[in-house]
Amino acid sequence: MPATSPPAAVAPAAHWSDGLLAWRDRLLGSARFRHWAQAFPLTRWIARRRAAEVFDLVAGFVYSQVLLACVQLRLFDLLLAEGPQTAAALAARWQMPLANAERLLRAAVALRLLQHRAYGRVGLGPLGAPLAGDAGLAAMVEHHAAFYRDLAEPLALLRGDPGAPAALPGGGLADYWPYAGTDAPQALPPERLAAYSALMAASQPLVAEQVLQAYPLHRHRRLLDVGGGNGAFACRAAQAAPGLQVQVFDLPGVAALAQQRFAQAGLAGRCGAVGGDFFQDALPVGADLVTLLRVVHDHDDDRVLRLLRAVRRALVPGGCLLLAEPLADTPGAERMGHAYFGLYLLAMGRGEPRSEARLRELLAEAGFIQVQRLATAVPLQASAVLAKTPE
Repeated sequence: MPATSPPAAVAPAAHWSDGLLAWRDRLLGSARFRHWAQAFPLTRWIARRRAAEVFDLVAGFVYSQVLLACVQLRLFDLLLAEGPQTAAALAARWQMPLANAERLLRAAVALRLLQHRAYGRVGLGPLGAPLAGDAGLAAMVEHHAAFYRDLAEPLALLRGDPGAPAALPGGGLADYWPYAGTDAPQALPPERLAAYSALMAASQPLVAEQVLQAYPLHRHRRLLDVGGGNGAFACRAAQAAPGLQVQVFDLPGVAALAQQRFAQAGLAGRCGAVGGDFFQDALPVGADLVTLLRVVHDHDDDRVLRLLRAVRRALVPGGCLLLAEPLADTPGAERMGHAYFGLYLLAMGRGEPRSEARLRELLAEAGFIQVQRLATAVPLQASAVLAKTPE
């Protein structure tokens, strides 16, 4: 049977603003206008700023690799622990040619990751200081090597071409997050779960801090953390609310890691873990609070709706669902939603970024009421949404 072409799209009717925007596009696309704007005193600063913004888009990958090199060298941790260093001392420590070490340090200074200090030394800069001593942020930076392999051929990724040769060696995000590419995640061997479980545990404090500041857990008696990984958030929750019983539900291999963490933390009396697939198996019942932290955006709408309905059935009447993840269209972080997570989740093989409005629609369809957004200190890391089940 011959391949069929997709149906031709019907062009929508023209809007009154189309003509105005078309005139603007022609103007900004004119070399003559750009030359004039770059020379005219009242528009020169705008032209320069736009040129810098475009260049940052072109050079963004290079900037990220400068950051990756600094993280791999544990440079921020070193400067925090030992103070400012000279390029020569760092080059010797890294077994790197001095000229190359100086080149990296100049790049990091230009990106405000480092700052020049007295006596020819460098120290932490305003953007490097928050990375110092933060294992979660370092792990997030390092794991992006898998993402960049997928983005090396962006059109192949967008067209869904499975036969496109990998531009860079190694696996991409689909290999890093193996559960996203299978309908039988329970069958995954433990070694396939280790890398992403470690990343989730290392980066979980970034989200846990936001959630625990936004919502007090002491008002609840039993928490079920669905997709809770190896128990990093569950431990934080149990420590924050000493009277709280906590249970993690995740894949069997991951739940076993959570059980080990609880024992090591001395929390086995109040914390436990159950293994299963939350799309195939019933969730444990009886909790008055369920948390979904960085879970929902990993799945499409149909699967999310199934999960939300399963959560509602597991909760006691009047129980609460606390959902936390980065939301699309977050003021001040608009690029994070669709530009970053849109392509990240595509490379992973499943999921999509959602706005608060879309989450509200899904929660209402699943039977939740009294949906409200909770204020978090850093919405770029996580936004929180609370919903209740009917009494």
